[in-house]
Amino acid sequence: MGCSFSGLNALYDAVNGGGDVWINENRFRIVRQLGEGGFAYVFLVKEVISDTSNPGLSNKFKDSSHLSDDGTYAMKKVLIQNTEQLELVKEEIRVSSLFTHRNLLPLLDHAIIAVKAAPDQSWKHEAYLLFPVHLDGTLLDNATAMKAKKEFFSTSDVLQIFRQLCAGLKHMHSFDPPYAHNDVKPGNVLLTHRKGQPPLAVLMDFGSTRPARRQIRSRSEALQLQEWASEHVSAPFRAPELWDCPSQCDIDERTDIWSLGCTLYAIMYGVSPFEYALGESGGSLQLAIVNAQIKWPAGPKPPYPEALHQFVTWMLQPQGTVRPRIDDIIIHVDKLISKFSH
Repeated sequence: MGCSFSGLNALYDAVNGGGDVWINENRFRIVRQLGEGGFAYVFLVKEVISDTSNPGLSNKFKDSSHLSDDGTYAMKKVLIQNTEQLELVKEEIRVSSLFTHRNLLPLLDHAIIAVKAAPDQSWKHEAYLLFPVHLDGTLLDNATAMKAKKEFFSTSDVLQIFRQLCAGLKHMHSFDPPYAHNDVKPGNVLLTHRKGQPPLAVLMDFGSTRPARRQIRSRSEALQLQEWASEHVSAPFRAPELWDCPSQCDIDERTDIWSLGCTLYAIMYGVSPFEYALGESGGSLQLAIVNAQIKWPAGPKPPYPEALHQFVTWMLQPQGTVRPRIDDIIIHVDKLISKFSH
């Protein structure tokens, strides 16, 4: 799937008042906006097939499971202002195209288009990335709605959602060299509710994904990594070694295990285990994380078995080198599933 540089979209924007977008040779109508962040917008789009001799997306994929029944997809539009942003988007496209796993959001198609800047705009390129759509929203959306109603996922659903995230991460960590997602958090997990089954969980957003293993051999390399992490890894889910990186250390994919532990806590309780520090006077998120000071919700009867709390604590070890790897996590979660899923 090469990038097509053309003025097609600008042309169609002018004709259709921005209603239709072309990604390579396929045409999509914007239905509504689903979200936005930074320089990116996510839209719900519907494929427009005007010419019956062109079957559209359906002739692009050997795997028809990615095709939607009703022609609707999610489209991310990124406004690119400079070469650095252009390189980041190209890297996101390259990395997204590596992964093929049912619990990782697949990139279906993409185009990067040079646009002639209007007097009131600062961007020079636009990127269009096409994905399957999950209209039930993210784990964050679901957790927020449930918290408001004082509802919780069942222990079984907590474990099943978590198990799927582990499966997706295992795929990424199994590359040689392994990739780290670097931003595992509830806002990057799409959930789809299914009748009589646990929700389907899909990890998305590979914008921060990088080869996982880095050798840090100087103070300046350590500071560089910290600076990168402060921009790319969400603070409440960021591993201690990315806050306070030693001048001599080896960083590996277990930064994701820390984020995974925080995310398991969040599947249960709706927030990161360290977010309480943001609300305390004199509280410091960084200190709470570096010292792994987890706060469990108080209550006469916790809704989850102690074994789940111990599982979270096992992943949240401040020393990255003693933290378990994804294979250890999967063995353990499977034991918990057989114990608590009846």
